[in-house]
Amino acid sequence: MGVRDIDTQNLTVTGAHEKEGGAPHVQVEEDVLIVVTQLFGPSGHNLVGYTDAAFDGFPAFSLLVKAQGREDLVHLSPFHGDRRKLGFTDIPPGTKCQLCCPATGEPLPHLGKVEESAAADYFALYLTEDLSRGDYVAISDVWDDYHSRIVDNHELVSYYHVDE
Repeated sequence: MGVRDIDTQNLTVTGAHEKEGGAPHVQVEEDVLIVVTQLFGPSGHNLVGYTDAAFDGFPAFSLLVKAQGREDLVHLSPFHGDRRKLGFTDIPPGTKCQLCCPATGEPLPHLGKVEESAAADYFALYLTEDLSRGDYVAISDVWDDYHSRIVDNHELVSYYHVDE
């Protein structure tokens, strides 16, 4: 179940998830396997299971990615720390992308700069239907820049970054 694809050397699980007893939108198993089971775009569309793309039997989450004058769907693994993706993936590493909701085409909300990267910014996908600013997944807008965070109940649950 996905464990072999998790880059555990670059994934840090903080343990904050234990305070809430495990929210249904983030499953934490064996302290290294974090599965995002729902993610909402800026208008409230659930992007997990948006298509039938899946990884190890778990539905992918999908984004509309715009890069280099092209746009199409990218399906990302729901396992935090798993680099696998499907769909529109022939984008050169280091390309700045616009990340959008596939249902509406709206850009994802900007969260700020990725501290460890001069070029990358974080953009939000929400863990709850009410689009709470305290419950989100932050992903980088630079292709193959592996920086992401999961914040649940205003606490950092895990973060992933690869310095390559």
